[in-house]
Amino acid sequence: MSLQSDINSLVVSLDLELYDAVIVSENDETIYRVSVMSKEMIDTKRVGLSLDTCVELTHLISPLLDVTPPVSGDYRLEVGTAGIERKLTSLDNFKKSIGEKVSLLCASKEKVRGVLLKVDGSKISVQTQDEIKEVEFKDIQKAKTYFEW
Repeated sequence: MSLQSDINSLVVSLDLELYDAVIVSENDETIYRVSVMSKEMIDTKRVGLSLDTCVELTHLISPLLDVTPPVSGDYRLEVGTAGIERKLTSLDNFKKSIGEKVSLLCASKEKVRGVLLKVDGSKISVQTQDEIKEVEFKDIQKAKTYFEW
């Protein structure tokens, strides 16, 4: 099994969903960032996570990384929620964000903003102010969810 699938098993054991596990570099520091989200929904909105849940998950993941480190050298483990404004980098990220507001930048430089309706194969459907826009995943340069304050 891969490190990602082992981490996913630990995440699922707490009745959560793994959103992403990535290695990032910030301020000359390597961070292994694990982002999770609640499976529980209330009125089409995901329930938030407590700090205690993130700490519990950190305590579960940390020993695994002692045996199978994600990178060579020093790094810091960071476990948290995916957040209400997050990057969408995979079809799985899009599927987990259905019903949320998204902003897409297409390869043609067209910008699409609206509510993510569905993911059908590799086709992303977004309800804009005027129409339902369908975009192929491969044609998306950047994508993120957003929240109107």
